[in-house]
Amino acid sequence: MKISFLLHNAYGIGGTITTTFNLAGALAERHDVEIVSVLRHREHPNLTPQPGVRLRALVDLRREKDHPLHGRPAKVFPSAEYRHHQYSELTDQRIAACLEAIDADVVIGTRPGLNVHLALQAPRHVIRVGQEHLTLDNHTPALRTALRRAYRRLDVLTTVTEADAACYRRKMRLPGVRVEALPNSVPDPVLPGADGNARTVVAAGRLVPVKRYDLIIEAFARVVAEFPDWRLRIYGKGEEHDRLRARIETLGLWNNVFLMGAATPMEAEWVKGSIGAAASDFEPFGMTIVEAMRCGLPVVSTDCPYGPGEIIRDGEDGRLVPVGDERAFGEALLDLVRDDERRRRMGRAALDNARRFAPGPVVAQAERLFTEAIEARDGGPRRTSRADGTHHSLSARGHAARDLAHTVAAGALRTVRKGRR
Repeated sequence: MKISFLLHNAYGIGGTITTTFNLAGALAERHDVEIVSVLRHREHPNLTPQPGVRLRALVDLRREKDHPLHGRPAKVFPSAEYRHHQYSELTDQRIAACLEAIDADVVIGTRPGLNVHLALQAPRHVIRVGQEHLTLDNHTPALRTALRRAYRRLDVLTTVTEADAACYRRKMRLPGVRVEALPNSVPDPVLPGADGNARTVVAAGRLVPVKRYDLIIEAFARVVAEFPDWRLRIYGKGEEHDRLRARIETLGLWNNVFLMGAATPMEAEWVKGSIGAAASDFEPFGMTIVEAMRCGLPVVSTDCPYGPGEIIRDGEDGRLVPVGDERAFGEALLDLVRDDERRRRMGRAALDNARRFAPGPVVAQAERLFTEAIEARDGGPRRTSRADGTHHSLSARGHAARDLAHTVAAGALRTVRKGRR
């Protein structure tokens, strides 16, 4: 099978890039795989593709940033998509040409705007798979309206959690489109798992407000008050760095909490800890949770929509606490800090339970989806499971009408504001 991934910018860093490289690398063991990066801004990618995975770019910003067509806004890539400002008539043309000439059996889009290109422009003989790495509810009404029109031409739509797949089935009317959850995978660890003896809590990810590292720091102050020899290490970079540094100093935690900067790969850092921490207000999946668990760490996390609750089994391999509850988060950490045997037992359970996110099971599920979609295209049995959303058609129509009304109202408001300037 020849499989092609369409990715925003394979030369950057981020969860979607990591998971795409992971899945592509695992699929390349048995298939012909390429990653097509719409944009390129540097010589080498931050992540190295696995052997057998080809990488090519459509627009090289090092040479084409000032191309006349790149100064004109994109027309195919939806204007309501978060990345629209980075797309242009040039990317419209290059993506269209790429899809027109593509000889893959399966093409996989990796964000809403690229899924729209795929749905509208890929040849009919290609199986069109749209991946959603965010959630339907996280999209604006205007984007949801645009996606309803385009996504009907996909063959398969995957989400990273079952909760979000159910949301798509309920709120979107996509007849003939198979909607299934396909979780992100994390490569098999190469280092021995953590033994639970280190007096260290580890957190990692982008330092942005939604990740709530401030809450982790404040909760950890409760741990330090009782166990002053424990440390918290936070890995990552981002806009919150200076504010977090100030909070650490205000709380007098400079000897206990450390902003470590970015680390790639993170495996060597996870195994130096004995507890993982994640406090997001919103988390479509939770890659760092899986990474920590695959290294033998029980994870304390907020039970935010949608991912953590589908990854952590509360009380068995980690703890789930209410979103934004610093006291509950601190107490959950203390429960594991105080009880060495419980911490080690939950770490072993985390290591075992997280194997379902290993490349093997995830790739097997992906291969099944692709194979069944090809069979259906070639006249074989059409497997729709719950994907058609026929039982939710009335609900879907209602959601569509509300989104359209919001979109129209927002457009009218923008027109009024422009008239007042």
